[in-house]
Amino acid sequence: MLAFNRGLKRSIYHVLMLLAAGALVASPAMAQINTVDPNDVIDSDLGTPPPAPATAPAQEVAPTVQDGVPTEAPATLPETPTAPPATSTENTYQQDDLIGVAEGVFGKSAQGLAKFIENILKKEGRPNAYIVGREGGGAFVVGLRYGSGTLNHKVEGKMPIYWTGPSIGPDVGANTGSTFVLVYNLYDTEDIFRRYPSGEGVAYVGGGFNASYLARGDVVLITIRVGAGLRLGTNIGYMHFSKKQRWLPF
Repeated sequence: MLAFNRGLKRSIYHVLMLLAAGALVASPAMAQINTVDPNDVIDSDLGTPPPAPATAPAQEVAPTVQDGVPTEAPATLPETPTAPPATSTENTYQQDDLIGVAEGVFGKSAQGLAKFIENILKKEGRPNAYIVGREGGGAFVVGLRYGSGTLNHKVEGKMPIYWTGPSIGPDVGANTGSTFVLVYNLYDTEDIFRRYPSGEGVAYVGGGFNASYLARGDVVLITIRVGAGLRLGTNIGYMHFSKKQRWLPF
């Protein structure tokens, strides 16, 4: 029994010695364990990003050499839109001047005349010539017209002008009165001395007012008539302008 106790004590002693030895061995190992952040390990694997490349300095353009002398290239100026040239109005008549002339021909009693001329000018623009004069005519199916006046040209000045106007159509009666003609695109006064086709409606019962549109080539004539008489109908024909009075209407 005594021998068994001794053996048990000896075994417990050896176990304690082994535990003590294990503790001594484990202590240095535990002291060397460090806490490690996994993000640091991942970042260390990625490595430090390379520095951004430095901006290359601008290269200087070598000057152009001509005949051994360096010259600088001219600076390029920005393109600017070129405005279209303004239309010259020096060779056309002003609206106020034309209305004043028309009132002098027809008198201010002609109702709506100024407004009528104003509307024509808004639509057609300003003329570079006009005619003022008087005319008379009559018709019985076949009609005749005779007139005379003054051609006023913005560049070439004033000159006498005459016209005749044969016509045909359901037109009966006679009339006489004043005439005012707006003339467009007459750059050479010689171009007006020719025949211009015409067509109009006429209605005079004691007094009347009518207008007609004539054109040949680029030249356009807008004829305004105010007069007295007894005439009713429509007709087609032409107006023949001349430098001298003509009795034959053709």
